[in-house]
Amino acid sequence: MAAAREAEKKEEGQKQVKLYAIIRIRGRVDVHPDVEYTLKLLRLHRKFHLVLYPSTLPGIERMIHKVKDWVTWGEIDRDTLVELLRRRGRISGNKPLTDEYVQEKLGLKGGIEELADKLLKGEIMLHKLYDKQKKIWIIKPVFRLHPPRGGFKGSIKKPYGAGGELGYRGPAINELIRRML
Repeated sequence: MAAAREAEKKEEGQKQVKLYAIIRIRGRVDVHPDVEYTLKLLRLHRKFHLVLYPSTLPGIERMIHKVKDWVTWGEIDRDTLVELLRRRGRISGNKPLTDEYVQEKLGLKGGIEELADKLLKGEIMLHKLYDKQKKIWIIKPVFRLHPPRGGFKGSIKKPYGAGGELGYRGPAINELIRRML
């Protein structure tokens, strides 16, 4: 009986880490101050900005719920994450993210692919890759995307489940990200 309880505690402690991709869809006009502040905390200052946060981050679910009428989010897969890092990843000075830079600064021999794996496992968090001595980002935590090719399929004022674009969309976020790269 005690062994079963310990096994349950271990399973609860090893919660499955999901990497949320959160994209701001709506603009900056007529935003409630509370929502605007939460978007600022999430670093979603402008339309079509994307950030990556692990699901295990304390309070992230509540923050996303508060801004659900301005953003869309879902779980990003490995292939989309690698493509996002290669095409839209930036370092300080607005220079593109490269395999050589990742190997040098983070010590990851696999480059961007290994960085993507560690992000998906929750071992590295982009919002914590900040050099306090130099006061610069090692890798910028915000990805600036294009509007989606072909436009949005639904209204940006309705939830995803009702034929719109806002709110939780699960793995379907990957298709939207690929259209926005």
